[in-house]
Amino acid sequence: MNIAFAGFRHGHILGLYFTATDSDKVIIKGCFEENDEEREKMANTYKIDFNYYTYEEMLSDDSIDIIAIGDYFAKRGKMAIEALKAGKHVICDKPICTSLDELSEIEKLSAEKNLKVACMLDLRYMAQTEKVKELISQGEIGEIVNISFTGQHCLDYGNRAAWYFEDGKHGGTINDIAIHGIDLVRYITGKNLTKINCAKAWNAFATEEPDFKDCGQFMVEMEDMSVMADVSYAAPKCNKTLPTYWDLYFWGKNGMINFKRAEKVIHLYNNGEEKIIECEDRGSKYLHDFIVEIKGEGIGTNTKETLESQRQVLMIQQEADKC
Repeated sequence: MNIAFAGFRHGHILGLYFTATDSDKVIIKGCFEENDEEREKMANTYKIDFNYYTYEEMLSDDSIDIIAIGDYFAKRGKMAIEALKAGKHVICDKPICTSLDELSEIEKLSAEKNLKVACMLDLRYMAQTEKVKELISQGEIGEIVNISFTGQHCLDYGNRAAWYFEDGKHGGTINDIAIHGIDLVRYITGKNLTKINCAKAWNAFATEEPDFKDCGQFMVEMEDMSVMADVSYAAPKCNKTLPTYWDLYFWGKNGMINFKRAEKVIHLYNNGEEKIIECEDRGSKYLHDFIVEIKGEGIGTNTKETLESQRQVLMIQQEADKC
């Protein structure tokens, strides 16, 4: 299948680009970047060939099957809608979009045209994810009551993309980060958002940009579970991965599970003892699974589930925006 890349304004898209470069499932047809400075940077630093001069030119190329989107957050929804209208499958860095109206249009077009939509939700591919899902489904810690996770990031002001702090381009810290955590909780437990008890976003660390709400916290109910999270840009700059970068706790009536991105182990507490379960790295296979879904060759990513995770985190962000 042929894939083309539109937008390199966030570094995450490079992960997908180089995955596609190494893949025998897709052929990169070309790239487009509207911003002159970013285009020059990507060409000089990563030797990326920008052979499309407009997004419209890319969308009109009938040889392209998939559009990969990595522009600034608030632009992605419109770009995804245009790609779907042009008959292209879409894979996107997170978040897919920044408004519920955009999401509804993406969902509608995807269904009408039988096109697939994926997102780079790589926490699903953490070393521990499948084993945690298995332990919980087998009742190792009993019925899940509470979940807590932190997905704190370093603000890295001065190095982080300047558009983060430009009015109307970011779309919210919760939508930016928490989509990973909400998607992971949904994947492991099968539960969905039913109530938002509270959600807050505020400025604390980006003091030079007082309108940028760098902190985000929320407490929600996902059916019979309570979920509490902090996804703030509050982590101090550090050369090592800090423990608050995706640290997750699942409390059941008979025990607790803890695991984090920085490790490849699961801490299982039940029956009066702690078990440490080692897990093997699985690699981020979102592109592989996306191709599987498009071709209908087996169980791959699921467009419906991806869009539902995006919907639920946008609902939480909307509540936080009322603060």
